[in-house]
Amino acid sequence: MGYLLWISIFFVVYFVFSHFSSSDVYQESVKELDKTLSELTSSASFPQGLAHLSSATLANAQRFVLEHLIHVLPLSDAHLRAFLTATIEMELDQLSGTENNCLDAYLNKLTLQKTSLIPAPDRKGFMKDLVLSSPDIAPIKDFTKYAVQEILKRRCAVSCISTVETGLDILSNAIRRRSLSDNNLLNERLSEEKAPMNVELLLDLITWNHWKSRNLSYFIDKRTLRLVSGASLIFCGPKDQWMKVFQGLNISAERSDNDFSETIELLLLGCIASRWNCLIEHFMSVSYFSLTISEQYHQVCRLVMGRSQTLNTREQTTNSKESGILEYLTGQLGSQQHQLWKLSPALAAAAIPTWSPLLRLYMTEMEIQFKGDFSAIRYCNCTQDMKEHKNCELAERIWCLYIFHVCGSHLLHGAGSA
Repeated sequence: MGYLLWISIFFVVYFVFSHFSSSDVYQESVKELDKTLSELTSSASFPQGLAHLSSATLANAQRFVLEHLIHVLPLSDAHLRAFLTATIEMELDQLSGTENNCLDAYLNKLTLQKTSLIPAPDRKGFMKDLVLSSPDIAPIKDFTKYAVQEILKRRCAVSCISTVETGLDILSNAIRRRSLSDNNLLNERLSEEKAPMNVELLLDLITWNHWKSRNLSYFIDKRTLRLVSGASLIFCGPKDQWMKVFQGLNISAERSDNDFSETIELLLLGCIASRWNCLIEHFMSVSYFSLTISEQYHQVCRLVMGRSQTLNTREQTTNSKESGILEYLTGQLGSQQHQLWKLSPALAAAAIPTWSPLLRLYMTEMEIQFKGDFSAIRYCNCTQDMKEHKNCELAERIWCLYIFHVCGSHLLHGAGSA
């Protein structure tokens, strides 16, 4: 039913505005419509993405509805048949104004275009065609040609996405196999009579590789990439608009702890969506280092303390969107900082900058865990067992903070963060 409804809207918009705007009789009505639309779009609560709505853009609604039908809705056989039928009927209606026999005229046009109807779209440039659009969009003159062009673009887009997903699956599987291989190697070495120092070094290296593989797997997971894409879309608008989106999400989150965790995850991803590729490249480039977790922890503490004492107002102003997201997130968390520990250690480390009070709250809980002080939630028992933090969850979170804030400070605090 949804698809047939869109087809009906398509016909109504096309018929009304193609005749309405082309007739001198209705020019006063067009002016009244523009005046009403201007008052409507000037409202603070009106979506900014539709701020340029006018009779001129509505007259071109046929193109927008066509694009929506092709690129957004699923094109099953029934949907595709209904869509092409509507397209042909619109073109016949258009030809009926100039041709006595519109059906013959349409068939003759198809015959002339048969050999060169549409060139195959360029796989490298199809995204540019989909994203970039001129503010002055000419009305569609050849509906059939336009429809086939857009269908081929969608086919190309689906093919490219499928290729990317296949590549991500191969990479993820390779990372998992590498982690299993490292574990097998460790078990083999532990069964051999080797010097304890060599075994200890091997254990550190394998733990390091395991953390890197697990957090990298999070970054390139298809679910994560969908969330990044969604976060980019949500946060491209002004703060008051994306806050309304999250107000709706919070109603659902109140009923589910998992929903609340996903809301927090989406907010943090919004902070780093524009730096996504740079962060992954940095994470991949970091080589093994032999600092103990205790040494890494104290270096991170010194960095956070130093930057909090010399708070850079200009840096916060430069990252006003990020600052707004983190301020909103801090308010939503309240006293539930433990929710951050449900997320990927790499996400929390990469998304929360040192100038944010949220990082100091995160580090406060980390200090409690590190020293083994009383906490309502215990993430490791290393201190109680008189062990050094090496391969526990706390150690992994400290390691991620060190990777991004100490090794990658140029990404989070320099020009690379823009």
